[in-house]
Parts: sequence; C-alpha cells; structure tokens
Amino acid sequence: MNEKCVAYQDKMKKTIEVLKQEFVTIRAGRANPSVLDRITIEYFGTTTPINTLGNISSPEPRMLTIQPWDSSALKLIEKAIQQSDLGINPQNDGKLIRLTFPQLTEERRKELIKQVKKIGEDGKIAVRNIRRDAMEKFKEMKKKSEITEDDLKTLEKEMQDLTDKFCKEVDTEAARKEKELLEI
Repeated sequence: MNEKCVAYQDKMKKTIEVLKQEFVTIRAGRANPSVLDRITIEYFGTTTPINTLGNISSPEPRMLTIQPWDSSALKLIEKAIQQSDLGINPQNDGKLIRLTFPQLTEERRKELIKQVKKIGEDGKIAVRNIRRDAMEKFKEMKKKSEITEDDLKTLEKEMQDLTDKFCKEVDTEAARKEKELLEI
C-alpha cells in the first residue's frame, strides 16, 4: 500500500474502533457493565464516568450492581442512570445500586436495531468522509505537480478499495450486533 494512504487507513481503523465501542454500549438481554460507559455524573466539580467511581459487578446474568467507593455518590449515580437512555430504574439500598435488566420486548428490540442501523450508517459516512478528504489531498498534490496523473489514479483506486473494505466491516459489525439483539 502506498504510504500516502496509510494515514487515512489508520483513521478508518479508528472509526471502526469507535463504532465497536458504540455497539458495546447498546444493551442486549444480558447485563454488561459497558452499558454504563457513557453515563457520567458531576462529582466534586468534575464530570466523572460512573464506571470509575466504584466497583461494578454482575452477580446474575440480568443484574448489575454498582458499589461506589464514596457512599455520598450513590444519589448522584442513581439520578444519572434514571436520566440516561438505559430505560432501567435503579434500586438504591443505601450501600449499592442494583440494576435489573428486563427481558427485551419486541418493541425495544426494534428500537435498538434502528439505533444500530443509524450508528452503522454514521460509521460508513465517517469512512466516506475520510476518503473524500484523501481524494482532495491527492488532487491538490497533483495540481502542485507533486504526483503524476498515474499516481493520482493509483491512489484513488487504493482509497476506494480501503473505503469498500471498511464499509463492509461496518456492515459486518452492525449485523453482528443486530443478531445479538434478536437472540432471546
């Protein structure tokens, strides 16, 4: 691969990593601590992720418990979870918070699949935007006579091949998440 394309390939890889992280935060039927990754609270004047404030465990397949190291954070954590898009009502017993994940309803599954498709489409748009930036850069280089017409065609072909490869990977990841959501 041409070294001029490597930087753009790295950007596309990062896009895929971000996409995978987004998919991990979408909850399926099982309790997964990563669903809490995006939830933050205002803690001593700093926006702090919940997963850094205490011990998160999964004592049962459909339950998470959050035991903060500082019990004064319990109410803040509870409020943040209630205001999030998780759709779960936390139970606070004064020492820890329990999150019980209900079986996904058909309606909720359809909502989550729409969300997965949107994230997947956003991922493909990001990959295409990287391709567009690369193509503009290559055309600029051609205009400045830094590369030849043949070099430009070769670079454009490589970028298109990379774009196709990463768009296909986005589709694969989205399909995997959809399959996981449809499991009962």
